Amino acid sequence: MRPRTLSSLRLAAALAVAIAPAASAAVLPDDRADALYHRYEGGGVTVDGPSLLVRKKLGEKYSVAANYYMDFVSSASIDVLTQASPYKEERRQASLGFDMLNGRTQYSVAYTNSDESDYTANTASFDLSQSLFGDLTTVSFGFSRAWDDVSKRGDPGFHETVDRWAYRVSVDQIVTPRLSTGIVVETISDEGYLNNPYRSARYLDPDVAAGFAWEPEVYPNTRNSTAVSVNAQYFVWYRAAIHGMYRYFTDSWGVDASTVRVGYIHPLGDRWIVEIDYRWYDQSAADFYSDLFPRENSQNFVGRDKELSTFNSQMFTVGATWQLPPLRWGGIERSTVNLFYDYALYDYADFRDILKGGAPGDEPLYNFDADVIRLFISAWF
Repeated sequence: MRPRTLSSLRLAAALAVAIAPAASAAVLPDDRADALYHRYEGGGVTVDGPSLLVRKKLGEKYSVAANYYMDFVSSASIDVLTQASPYKEERRQASLGFDMLNGRTQYSVAYTNSDESDYTANTASFDLSQSLFGDLTTVSFGFSRAWDDVSKRGDPGFHETVDRWAYRVSVDQIVTPRLSTGIVVETISDEGYLNNPYRSARYLDPDVAAGFAWEPEVYPNTRNSTAVSVNAQYFVWYRAAIHGMYRYFTDSWGVDASTVRVGYIHPLGDRWIVEIDYRWYDQSAADFYSDLFPRENSQNFVGRDKELSTFNSQMFTVGATWQLPPLRWGGIERSTVNLFYDYALYDYADFRDILKGGAPGDEPLYNFDADVIRLFISAWF
């Protein structure tokens, strides 16, 4: 019995070098290769692994990209220790993307497959970007379709599916030579088996020594969410820039979340760029979430996943990019070494650390910190 660590898998996926359309229309991505290594440690979970991304233009109008990503998860998180035993697993992900340029319009399609021992995810996407008003405005539309297969270790008869549809639209605007802004709106519809087959919810039970017992989680089989984000970047002096972003998320489960991010980028000479970044995240709990239910089968839907609880997190990032001297071999025009370090803090307002003991419902609130290292090498050819 090994609960899948959803938060760690989400972070690992975010660290992968993703296949994505170019940021602005009418310009194909550069010919480029990236090799990444990342490592996450926090909350009893360690996730690390490599990723390789290659992009290549085919003439003036076409471009292809391929990405292969692996991560290795070792988990002794609070969810695992309270309901099962520590475990290790491996996840592999492969992506393929294709871009086509037609005047001021860019078309992008991509397919991603992710596989681990008890979960297989497939995603296909299509994006269209159009430049307007002398390339000062870029309007983009996108659609993704995902279909996942869920299984369960130790139960060969268990098989469930998840279907997901995502729609997005964005507008990027160059306001002045120094200021650019953007807005992104995305809606997602999930349907199928949306909870974790290994996870349980706890309820008060005076007939057992601990004072509480466990029952399987039960989630709704649909979830609709909407996210709106606005961002801006302002160039100050000597190619330095400050940037900011605000994102609001809401869904049909009652979760509301806000994200604020600010950062600063500063060149040092011709070969160095340093970056600092701060991110704040705050969310409310799902309607059917509780750390401790009053009794067994107290309501139709029950969940104790801490990712659906009330919590906030902060992340501090520092990083540097060094442009290497000309290598003059292998057709490489330029290359960089990039190193970033993230420090994250997570504080939960209604999820309790039952490993520390106490009367049911009066245990200390849970919190933890995490360290993330990202090292990657980029080469343009």
